[in-house]
Amino acid sequence: MEQKLNTDLSTSTSLSFDDIGMIFPDGTEALQNISFDLSRGEFVTIVGPSGCGKSTLLKIASGLLEPTSGTVEVDRERLGYVFQDATLLPWRTVSKNVELLAELHGTSQQERKKLVQESIELVGLEGFENHYPKSLSGGMKMRCSLARSLTLKPPVFLFDEPFGAVDEITREHLNEETQQLFKQEGFAGLFITHSISEAVFMSTKVLVMSARPGRLVAEFDIPFEYPRNPDLRFDAEFAEMCGKVSVELRGSHS
Repeated sequence: MEQKLNTDLSTSTSLSFDDIGMIFPDGTEALQNISFDLSRGEFVTIVGPSGCGKSTLLKIASGLLEPTSGTVEVDRERLGYVFQDATLLPWRTVSKNVELLAELHGTSQQERKKLVQESIELVGLEGFENHYPKSLSGGMKMRCSLARSLTLKPPVFLFDEPFGAVDEITREHLNEETQQLFKQEGFAGLFITHSISEAVFMSTKVLVMSARPGRLVAEFDIPFEYPRNPDLRFDAEFAEMCGKVSVELRGSHS
């Protein structure tokens, strides 16, 4: 039976960018006048040319970078962040890697054990709790990275091109699994990708950024309801939406 997102989760802003600008010490202007809000129950993907400042924006959201101008409002205490690399500690098992953030946040051992097992089950890594990262596939490593952030029950999840390094079939499976997690957990998701089809498949909204300095030049509300069947990728309406995003993205390079 088709399930819809809990609309009560969409009533308050979880992440807000207000007129963000970023100029690096060498004079490079990375971002210019970026403003938008993100609420729980929304999954927003940003696409744009390489070097337009997409990843810089996520680093600003997380507090890893301070913007030159503008303000960010977000709860960074429980912020989920999945990087381009899974960033697992090779000397820790899957369970111990998943436990890391909850451990650093001072969660009790009993509660950590419960959260770790729940998170591992959510991402489908049951049976691999005692494996080390070197024995995991690329897709399994990213699932482990997802599970690690899930232990925080984050209201906001940042995804910095997390599936770019895996093969296409694995990437599609991870897309489907991530949107199921989004549907179930109801977090606010901000996703970065170079793939237009990935952006449209995953998102409630797609934003297009210009070439550097990155500015928001287009916005698309994605009409497809969750859960999204994998066959949606072959639907004419899906192809049409991808085409519209592509036209704006091509224009953003100029």
